[in-house]
Amino acid sequence: MKKKNIFYWSPHFSNVATINNVINSAYSLKKYDDNSFDVKIIDAIGEWKKFKDKLSQKKIDYLKLGWLDLSKYFPISGFIYSRFLSIFLILYGFFPLKKILQKEKPNFLIVHLITSLPLLIIFLFKIDTKIILRISGLPKLTIFRKFFWKIVSKNIFLVTCASEETKVAITKLGIFPEDKIITLYDPIINVSYFNKKKKNKLDKNLQNKNFFLNIGRLTRQKNQQLLVNLFSILKKENKNFNLYIIGDGEKKIFLNNLIKKLNLSENVFLLGYKENVIPYIKSAKAIFSSSLWEDPGAVMIEAAFCNTLVISSDCMSGPKEFLENGKAGYLFENNNIKSLKNSLDKFFNENLDKKKEKKILAKKNSKKYTIFSHYLALKKIIN
Repeated sequence: MKKKNIFYWSPHFSNVATINNVINSAYSLKKYDDNSFDVKIIDAIGEWKKFKDKLSQKKIDYLKLGWLDLSKYFPISGFIYSRFLSIFLILYGFFPLKKILQKEKPNFLIVHLITSLPLLIIFLFKIDTKIILRISGLPKLTIFRKFFWKIVSKNIFLVTCASEETKVAITKLGIFPEDKIITLYDPIINVSYFNKKKKNKLDKNLQNKNFFLNIGRLTRQKNQQLLVNLFSILKKENKNFNLYIIGDGEKKIFLNNLIKKLNLSENVFLLGYKENVIPYIKSAKAIFSSSLWEDPGAVMIEAAFCNTLVISSDCMSGPKEFLENGKAGYLFENNNIKSLKNSLDKFFNENLDKKKEKKILAKKNSKKYTIFSHYLALKKIIN
């Protein structure tokens, strides 16, 4: 039987969660059904170059779009730079991507980021490749994007959403036919790799510390300043807890200054980027997810898989669903420090049996996000 060609399109200019989701999705097809699928990731401007060894280990090919390699300039942050690069990529990549699709004739192209380029090509030219549009979170719908999606919707094979909440929101927009919209959970948990990472220990100077944890890029979206302000309140109440924040980003200087301003240098610590966060998750009293929007977030799912409780904002579009409105964790009103403090008080006051119930339910929900579960769902779509 001839293998089906599955290509992934996911250009990126900085370290985003989509990278691991794309790799794990491609890997799930290779790991569980290598005889049926030939999987390739299209490298647009060198963004996948640094993952070459990782992809090779997983037997995933990556296919260069053209001659251009901007990898030495990555990561690139900032709205203006990112917007400029997106426009540049659309202009630069139009004919090379068209050529790849016409020459390679992949059965499916799974589109994650900078989606307008492949959608435009599939709209303008007769290409047999089926497009699967991946939507994570509720996108910002400008008049142009809404109009563009509407006219290309008939050329899209399927629209997949990372949560039921996103699926409902996208369906209500009336852009795509309802029967083309489905939920496909992200492949976040590779069980064997995850269990291997769990065996690693924390640095000795961090062991036995009474700490809460936040993991994520230091950006407006992740809203870590809310947590810093919370710990300022806790300090005034003489509650001796630490907050570790793992991640880097454009808000690092701002957060450092805020920590100093609030005299929290001995309570709140910016640990920077960590390759393996699992030992931190296992050792934390709980994970804070303070995001302004999330879908629902890899850290939340990894925490649940580690039996660590999550205290999350009720932002769009996934935490409420994953935590089952508080049955599987703790929710607070988005960007509301008083509500956050109330959720933390509830965490302190709730008995162990109730916490155990939450952990069991959260872990059950996390299993929908294993690469095997993703493979089963994706195989059903492709076949």
